[in-house]
Amino acid sequence: MIPMAASLLIGIAIALAAAWGALALWVRAPVPRGARAALTLVWLASAFAAIAALAWPAWQPAWYAFAAAVIALLAWWHTLRPSNDRDWIPEVARQTYGEINGNQVTLHNVRNFDWHSRTDFTPRWETRHYALDALQSVDVALSYWSRPAIAHALVSFGFGDDRYIVFSVEIRRKQGDRFSEVGGFFKQYELSVIASTEEDSLRVRTNVRGEDGYLYRVHMPLDAARSLFLAYVDSANRLRDTPRFYHTLTANCTTIVFQMARRIVPGLPLDFRQLVSGYLPEYFYDLHVLQGAGSATQYRRLGRYTDRARANATPATFSRDIRQGVPGIDAL
Repeated sequence: MIPMAASLLIGIAIALAAAWGALALWVRAPVPRGARAALTLVWLASAFAAIAALAWPAWQPAWYAFAAAVIALLAWWHTLRPSNDRDWIPEVARQTYGEINGNQVTLHNVRNFDWHSRTDFTPRWETRHYALDALQSVDVALSYWSRPAIAHALVSFGFGDDRYIVFSVEIRRKQGDRFSEVGGFFKQYELSVIASTEEDSLRVRTNVRGEDGYLYRVHMPLDAARSLFLAYVDSANRLRDTPRFYHTLTANCTTIVFQMARRIVPGLPLDFRQLVSGYLPEYFYDLHVLQGAGSATQYRRLGRYTDRARANATPATFSRDIRQGVPGIDAL
């Protein structure tokens, strides 16, 4: 007879394995939806039988059956590998990559789409050139689409004369994919680093997708800014050579930013706001990298560029217009 305390711990372990396995099967099992539901129910029934065996020794074979099922599930899970060769949606069909030659950086596959609606757009992939010693600014844009705690973070590097290049860490969706935060835990998407113009990646979010955008000027030494820019280029190159799965907690738009920033600022403190990206402004404010406003709340209010983006009618002035009144940015 298994002691009560041990039975309780084993039961909890089985329940946790059952929950993880059920979600993994439901999200990733390579079978039609109906078969996926049946497979998930069989898995849960096996786990229930294993838990019942803790109270009724006659059910002990259920332990071995569930253990075999766990081994089989883990073996299958190990076979799921990221790939760069899938039927991607157009906006992530190509991968940004860069070439560094001394002070000069050449970025290939910079996205500069002209968006008319979510499904109507003119695709443009461009090659652009940047001189590291011309880098002047770093801005973080946050785009909200539902809950206040969750936002997509984009980093925009300014090279003068309204020349900005935005890096965005995103899921690389396949045709037919829909975004799911749960799916992001279960190898449903690959990870991508896309470089784009602000007229593309910022405008599409406010003017086409109906999201709410905020801009924050991050004040940092220019050497650190260049290092961060090169870190993005390096990450893009690595993903082009070695694909990686997106993960909702450990490999997303804000955790990647933080991992790269720690290369520049050793000992950067851990904080829950690095995961709940909607609260990054308060985190930045506490780090004293935001200037020109008396509080994070005031910075949020003045940094909101949604209305300015929607009022803009000329792509050539988009970057200038959205920065009007943003704290820490000289009057434009």
